[in-house]
Amino acid sequence: GAMSVDSITDLSDNTSKLLEALQLSHPYELDPRRSLGKKKMLSLNPITWQVPRIVDRCCKHIETHGLQTVGIFRVGSSKKRVQQLREEFDRGLDVFLDERQSVHDVAALLKEFLRDMPDSLIPGELYAAFLSTASMEGPARLAALQLLLFLLPPCHSDTLHRLLRFLSEVARHAESSWGPDGQEIPGNKMTVSNLATIFGPNVLRKEKPGEKDAAAMNFEDSAAIILVLQRLIEHYQTLFMVPPEMQRDVLRRLFQTDPDVIDYLLRRK
Repeated sequence: GAMSVDSITDLSDNTSKLLEALQLSHPYELDPRRSLGKKKMLSLNPITWQVPRIVDRCCKHIETHGLQTVGIFRVGSSKKRVQQLREEFDRGLDVFLDERQSVHDVAALLKEFLRDMPDSLIPGELYAAFLSTASMEGPARLAALQLLLFLLPPCHSDTLHRLLRFLSEVARHAESSWGPDGQEIPGNKMTVSNLATIFGPNVLRKEKPGEKDAAAMNFEDSAAIILVLQRLIEHYQTLFMVPPEMQRDVLRRLFQTDPDVIDYLLRRK
């Protein structure tokens, strides 16, 4: 079941040494029942679902402990604690994130990881194409976004899907609600628009970190980035679902050109 890593980052170009970009989650390592013993090194095994461990664990921590935290992603964090967590992930340690960690520290770590990737989650060569969808309307807009998502390398696609699912869940808890006993459950105030504003420049970025003009984004681009990410969050379930007619077309073509692939897919299914 192993698959090759088609990138999130190229280690040789990775000046910040974010090894975690290639340390992808093995199902066993995500099992909460495993031993909580001393920290151990983890393998670089890309197994099927190619999401960096640091991304998945940060998302799970906030989903478990932080959905009712007001101002998540906006409130300050401890730079020292965030740096310590980052260094542990960078060394490939089996880092546990539980109730002892501050939700704001974990939120800052997630933003920092996405910001410091040598190439953004949506690769730079697709930047202009994604931004062009901001001016589209109706079905054509979502159709274009979906086709662009299909162009993402597997690592980027899986990780973006995990992030969008997480952001959608955070936004679902933005407003206050009432519990079964009539008590008020505070909302986190993080609407889809707020989340798109915070994560947009980290997910969809024209320049690589450290390059000039990276901060000199014009207003039009900034507004388009926020709008595009907002649409991705709102429609991620539809966008990542391959239509049946497209699946049939792909299978028909594969049957003619690569029948061995069809055999492999059927065995895997």
